[in-house]
Amino acid sequence: MFKTALKPKWIGALIAALALATGFVALSGWQFGASESEPIVKVDKTEKPVELINHQEIGTELLGTKADQIVTFTGEFVPGTDQLIDERIENGKKGVWVISEFKVDGAKQDAGIAVVRGWQPEETTPSAAPQGELKITGRLLPSEGPENEHDLRSKTLPSIASAQLANMWDSVLYDGFISAHEITTIKGQSVQQPGIDMIYVGPQPQEAQVNWLNVFYGIEWVLFAGFAVFLWYRMVRDDYQRDLDEIAERAAQARDAGTEQSPPGTTND
Repeated sequence: MFKTALKPKWIGALIAALALATGFVALSGWQFGASESEPIVKVDKTEKPVELINHQEIGTELLGTKADQIVTFTGEFVPGTDQLIDERIENGKKGVWVISEFKVDGAKQDAGIAVVRGWQPEETTPSAAPQGELKITGRLLPSEGPENEHDLRSKTLPSIASAQLANMWDSVLYDGFISAHEITTIKGQSVQQPGIDMIYVGPQPQEAQVNWLNVFYGIEWVLFAGFAVFLWYRMVRDDYQRDLDEIAERAAQARDAGTEQSPPGTTND
């Protein structure tokens, strides 16, 4: 079969099959590379505080590249805007988040933003938000989306949705909300919120995520590469088998011709 494989047409076919297999392997490598995705934003960037008014625009969606960032801003809480967000766990205990509207200094359209002031264990009226000019440092997080089946008679809300809160507060709001890590006066003095514990929301996990669909596609391309070489082998083998069949057929024809040419009456001793 080796001599059959050395025929010019099969050498050319082998070169084409290897080129095709190389392309399939390259595509496989690309798929495997794409199967592992890095975090949208690195933690070394998100943990450096930036000004909210310079980081996010009013009326624009909070994208993944903007979310999870530690931001700072000044302004005042709006009295009477306290809301409770249910089913929030803090140190293994179930309770509620307390959120309030905060008017941001320098924001266009006199916009505000929903601020998580902290956590409390009971669904009771929270202590009033600190008054006066304040400075807040916290993590900017995306809206959670409204719950359609929420009981309107409940004292709590199931999620923090900017659009829903904007309607409730009749105010222009930034998309997303702030998990406040620190609330101080302009002079840097800590403020008191009786009955409310400050919370800390950490950065998103930084481990690479594996997309198994891309892994499957990568394996498929490897199989295609192997099939290209196997197809060449089968074609060469079939050609070799045809050569053997032709040789056997010619040999049979030669035997038949020899038998026909033998003199009549000739016998073997």
